[in-house]
Amino acid sequence: MASEMREPISSRERIKRALARGAVHRVSKETSNAVMLGVFRAAAYITVFVLVAILGYVLVNGIPNISLEFIFGWPEGVNAEGGIWPAIVSTVYVTALAMLICTPVAVLAAVYLAEYAKQGHLVEIIRYAADTLASVPSIVMGLFGYALFVETMGFGLSMLSAALALALLMLPIVMRTTEEAIRAVPRYIRWGAYGLGATKWQVVSKIVLPGAFGRIATGIVLAIGRAIGETAVVLYTMGQAINLPVTPLDSGRPMTVHLYLLANDGINMNAAYGTALLLVIIILTFNLFARYLSRKGK
Repeated sequence: MASEMREPISSRERIKRALARGAVHRVSKETSNAVMLGVFRAAAYITVFVLVAILGYVLVNGIPNISLEFIFGWPEGVNAEGGIWPAIVSTVYVTALAMLICTPVAVLAAVYLAEYAKQGHLVEIIRYAADTLASVPSIVMGLFGYALFVETMGFGLSMLSAALALALLMLPIVMRTTEEAIRAVPRYIRWGAYGLGATKWQVVSKIVLPGAFGRIATGIVLAIGRAIGETAVVLYTMGQAINLPVTPLDSGRPMTVHLYLLANDGINMNAAYGTALLLVIIILTFNLFARYLSRKGK
């Protein structure tokens, strides 16, 4: 009975006990600390080296092939020569359409989970489903998009089919980022608004969402960066037609598919390297923009 009535142990006492239970060190604390610091630094340097090596390789092989004619020109011959302007337009088109489809659904779902839903098993299931959806391989999502949007719903190989499939990939990223951004808004701001007589929706729309806008925008930009770099999804849902899409039901060929076909067939590796460099520049630009929005939001 006395053991059940023990007073809670302070954090300081817990730390002391954890350190006291540790095995006797045969190596001094300074040595072990220096060794682990070296391991962490080596891991960081290896990561940076791999990134620099990939970017350097693409840069060295792609720069000689970049020109205004290559960027704004049309493919020639068997679509292996000339420029890649239709591919750039198709990439921007389908990504923008996917963002317009994904963002409202993801943000509204995040607001519901963070502000309105009663925390319990249902909310945990929704979060688990979103995390699972984020881990689905892109080729599986491409096959699912082909079966649902292309065949069952009859949209055919089009911008709309590809945008819907990409929106499913973007949805968990934007939703989870938005939810965390909303939760990061201090509670006392909400309490102050409620104290002034604001309704729940007024607090969410006028206080919470504007306060979390920086992080929400960061999540959207990161999701766009992933959508631009996807190949399997758009390969199965958009097709490979070289044309400038006008309506959402038009087909097209994004840069990732164009790069895949050039490199896989080996018909024009110079154009493949040029396309890869432009693709890397676009994705890197979005990532840097996301970092800017994140810092501005802070």
